[in-house]
Amino acid sequence: MSPIPTPPVGWRAAAERAVIRGRRIDRLIPSFLLDSPISRVGYWYGCTVGWVWGSLWSVGRVDQREGLWVFRGMPAWTFPRGGSCVGGCFLTGDNTLTPALLRHEAVHKRQWQRYGFLMPLLYLFAGRDPLRNRFEIEAGLEDGNYVPRGAV
Repeated sequence: MSPIPTPPVGWRAAAERAVIRGRRIDRLIPSFLLDSPISRVGYWYGCTVGWVWGSLWSVGRVDQREGLWVFRGMPAWTFPRGGSCVGGCFLTGDNTLTPALLRHEAVHKRQWQRYGFLMPLLYLFAGRDPLRNRFEIEAGLEDGNYVPRGAV
C-alpha cells in the first residue's frame, strides 16, 4: 500500500466549510425524506445494487464486518478509490481491511440510511475531492486513508 500523501495547506479549513455547506443543504431537504421509511427504501435499494454488483464481480471472500457486507477481490474498475460503500455493502479489491477503514465505511452505511435515494446525488454534488466532500469528511478522512494520522 502506498503512503498516504500529505494534504495541501489549508485543507482543514476547506473541509470545515464543506461540512457547513452540507448541513445548509440538509436544511433544504424535507424532513420526511431523511431517516424515514422513504430513506430506508432507498437504503435497501442501495443494498440490492451493492449485492448484485458485488456478486457479479467479487472473486474474494464475502463476509460481514462492522455491520457491512464486505465484497473483496473486486476488479479495480468496478469501484472508485480504495472501495465504495453502496447501501450496506462495501465493495473493494484486495486492500487490507483495518478497523479504521471499516469504521469509515460504517459511517457511509449510516449516511445511506439517512439519505436513501438522495445519497448518490448528494455525494455527486459534494465532489470527487475527498478533502472537500462532506460525506468523506464526516466519515473520517484519517480512517478513510485520505490524510495521514495526525495531519495538521
